[in-house]
Amino acid sequence: MSAPRLPRVLIADDHLLVAEALKSLLDPEFDLVGVVADGRALVKAARTLRPDVIVADVTMPHLNGIDALVQLRQGGDRVPVVFLTMHRDASFARRALDAGASGFVLKHSAPIELIVAIRAALEGRTYLTPQLAGEVLDGMKNGPESSGDPLGSITLRQREVLQLLAEGSSAKVIAAKLSISARTVEFHKYQMMETLGLHTNTELIHFAIKHGLVEL
Repeated sequence: MSAPRLPRVLIADDHLLVAEALKSLLDPEFDLVGVVADGRALVKAARTLRPDVIVADVTMPHLNGIDALVQLRQGGDRVPVVFLTMHRDASFARRALDAGASGFVLKHSAPIELIVAIRAALEGRTYLTPQLAGEVLDGMKNGPESSGDPLGSITLRQREVLQLLAEGSSAKVIAAKLSISARTVEFHKYQMMETLGLHTNTELIHFAIKHGLVEL
């Protein structure tokens, strides 16, 4: 009799040491089909490797994990995604769940909680780290307006532009990456400034760092 097929897991994390630690943690119980280091690679790998579950960081280069999940869902991919992050702010967890995440685990809790979260995701359930559960659930009871997440006021494309701007890309480079014109990039930038009440590129970059689109 052949051994039962292990669940296929894709890891997305731009920190090599974290990715290696995750591989060691998950290897006995799961089939690790790939490791990617940014959100755009996550979207591409999910479509080609067809994992049963994805374990992803929130803050990654080029495209953050939550917006990568939004792109997957918009493309019709229902693969469960468990976020593993350093962000202890409940607004990140709320945003992840709103995007369709199946789990949200803090990195320092990974050895205890991650496998539990993955198993829950594979069974169609949602796992939220107990450290944030109360605050997140209270926010959900109070309705969407209570989330206090300014990122929700700008579009997915605007968030893509904002992240690439904050990473240092020029309008021309962003236009090439997103297959739009440089003029459209500038339009998105000024629309964001108006929506968010910001006035300079520096303020935009600080906003992106504060809300986890890029790391310092």
